[in-house]
Amino acid sequence: MKENEPTYHVPVLLKESVEGMNIQPNGVYVDVTFGGGGHSREILSRLGNEGRLLGFDQDEDAERNIVDDSRFTFVRSNFRYLRNFLRYYKIARVDAILADLGVSSHHFDDSERGFSFRFDGALDMRMNKRAGVTAADVINTYDEERLANLFYLYGELKNSRKLAAALVKARNGRPLRTIGDFTEVVKPFFAREREKKELAKAFQALRIEVNQEMEALKEMLYAATEALAPGGRLVVITYHSLEDRMVKNVMKTGNIEGKAETDFFGNARAPFRLINNKVIVPDKEEVERNPRSRSAKLRVAEKKEKEA
Repeated sequence: MKENEPTYHVPVLLKESVEGMNIQPNGVYVDVTFGGGGHSREILSRLGNEGRLLGFDQDEDAERNIVDDSRFTFVRSNFRYLRNFLRYYKIARVDAILADLGVSSHHFDDSERGFSFRFDGALDMRMNKRAGVTAADVINTYDEERLANLFYLYGELKNSRKLAAALVKARNGRPLRTIGDFTEVVKPFFAREREKKELAKAFQALRIEVNQEMEALKEMLYAATEALAPGGRLVVITYHSLEDRMVKNVMKTGNIEGKAETDFFGNARAPFRLINNKVIVPDKEEVERNPRSRSAKLRVAEKKEKEA
C-alpha cells in the first residue's frame, strides 16, 4: 500500500499544509481529499493515542491507500457531505480541516478515466465511477449555449462559443464518445503554440462540470465553517482561479461572494482570521520534483472565537 502511494499522488505542500493545521496530539481532524493518503499519514504521525482523523474520498481507487490505524476513519463520499458524516460519527466540532483540491496524478495517468488528452479512451472524467453523468454525456446532450457557458466559466476560454457550435455540429453526425473524438473537433480552434494549455482548459471545464466541483466546494466550505471549533484551522490548497477565489472569499468574509457583512457597530462579521495574508506557493525544488504543484496556492485561516 505504501509502495503504491507515490504513483497515486504526490502530496503537494505537505509540510506547509500540515503545519498550518496546528495539530494538537488529542485533536480531531479531517482530510477531505484523502487520495493517496500522503497528507493523512503526516497528520497521523503528529497525533497522540486519543487523536482522531477522518479521511474523505469519493473515488473507490483511493481505498487501496487506506491507513491501517485505529485513529483513522475512511469515508467514501464526496466532501460536500462533510456535515452529514460528522453528524453520523457524532463529531460536534473539529480542530482542523485540510483540502487539497488538485486532481490526483493517478487520475491523469489512468487512460481509462478520460482526464487527460495524452491518451485516447472513453470521455469519462468522473471522480466517482458510480456517478451517472460522464463528459461524453455533457458533450452530447447539452445545448450549444450551455456548452459555451461551461467552457467560458470553468475553462476561461474566450472562443467558447465557437467550440460549442463546432461540437454540436460534429455530434449531429455521430455521438462524440472518446477523447480523440473531442480533441479532433476542438484542436483547430487552438493556436499551435498554445494548444496544450488551451486543451487543458477545455478538459478542466468538462471535469468541473461532470463532478459539480464548484457546487461541492461551496457546500464543503460552508460546512467546514460550521464544524470548526473556535481556534480551529481551515487549510486549503487550490490550483485554479475559480476555486481560489471562492476559498479566499469564504476565509475573508464567510461567504463565497466575498460580501463583507458588519454588525450594528460596523464591525466585520467574518468568521475567520487569516493566518497567512499572502498565499504560500511551492518552492523551486518542489516544483522540479512535482511539476503539477506549479499552480498550487495554500491558504490558511483560523476560526474566530464567538462574539458575545
